Amino acid sequence: MLHSVRNTLALVFKSLVNRRGTAVLTLASIAVSAALLSVVDRVRTDTQTSFANTISGTDLIVGARSGDLNLLLYSVFRIGNPTNNITWESYTDIDARPEVDWTIPISLGDAHRGYRVLGTDLRYFEHYQYADERALEFAAGTPFSGPTDAVIGAEVADQLDYRVGQQIVVSHGLTETSFVTHDDNPFTVTGILARTGTPVDRTVHISLNGMDLIHSDGDIDRFSVPIGDYESEAITAFLVGLKSKIGIFTLQRYINEFEPEPLSAVIPGVALQQLWGLIGVAEYALLGVSAMVVLAGVLGLLATLLVSLNERRREMSVLRSVGARPGHVFALLLSEAAMLAFLGALLGLLMVQLGILAIRQYALSEFGIQLSVGLRAFDLYVLAGILSIAVLVSTIPAWRAYRNSLADGLTVRL
Repeated sequence: MLHSVRNTLALVFKSLVNRRGTAVLTLASIAVSAALLSVVDRVRTDTQTSFANTISGTDLIVGARSGDLNLLLYSVFRIGNPTNNITWESYTDIDARPEVDWTIPISLGDAHRGYRVLGTDLRYFEHYQYADERALEFAAGTPFSGPTDAVIGAEVADQLDYRVGQQIVVSHGLTETSFVTHDDNPFTVTGILARTGTPVDRTVHISLNGMDLIHSDGDIDRFSVPIGDYESEAITAFLVGLKSKIGIFTLQRYINEFEPEPLSAVIPGVALQQLWGLIGVAEYALLGVSAMVVLAGVLGLLATLLVSLNERRREMSVLRSVGARPGHVFALLLSEAAMLAFLGALLGLLMVQLGILAIRQYALSEFGIQLSVGLRAFDLYVLAGILSIAVLVSTIPAWRAYRNSLADGLTVRL
């Protein structure tokens, strides 16, 4: 039995080599189809994972009255701009409520060479969590301690080749090139955060003192208050952690109905679900298009086998004349289709892995998406699915070859 299988595989390989031009084109078509289907699903799932891992352990995000998604995007993912600021009085009012365990004030608006600048205080390094409640860690240096200190993310340090002790200048606006720089108040890098795979890596962190300083007349003395005691006039948003999850909806309703000024409080997980619901249709549409491309590739394999079948009538007849039974001919064509499909799908999945290795750093730095490397369950489903469909559709030409008689194969048609 094993010897027969080896002979069949050897015969299939020689047959494909003999028709290598057609075989290579078919192989490429299936490879591209498999790669497209795999990469669409990988980008979809890795994007969701990267977004979900950005923030953890935070119960509410509070900002000026706006849509839930807009508040989530600008406060956590550094995408977009806030509609308004929050007064410090409103912030301290909510921070003092008995159900609140901790808060993290956030102030946005400036950038350094295209990277967002975030003003906050030391509670950011103490309470901010990502992934499965993982705390921020320092790869080098310490948190800021004065109004002209800065802590940078891992991506900022790597891309700009910054080290602890280096001076940087913050610019007005969010573009990489700015004509309005705050060069009269340079900041000194005191710490570099360990890589998180989140927007934290692409952020320059300064104190609230420092954020107000660069927008003032430059009198540094009045901003030299200890960071923990400094009170800003206004902030962009703040994160809230509660003592008990039970009070989350009560506090959310209180904030949404806050009388002194219009505020919005969103639950990060709920807002993320809204985001997935918004783009879910597009995701599945892309998967559907990719599946159709796979089907087109397999149908191309069927067309190739059908077209070549008439040209191979004499080949099949010779096999029959030397003792091959009709079942052997049937198995031969099925094996050819299976080998092409398997090698094509495998090549496509390999292309995906190589492509990810080439662009994963760019995807992380530009879009904050941590693309995973390695085969996943979905890739195995793609491989098995393409192989199964290819074998199924190849039964049509295989059955036709099976029914061809020896006399028909040896007959010369005029």
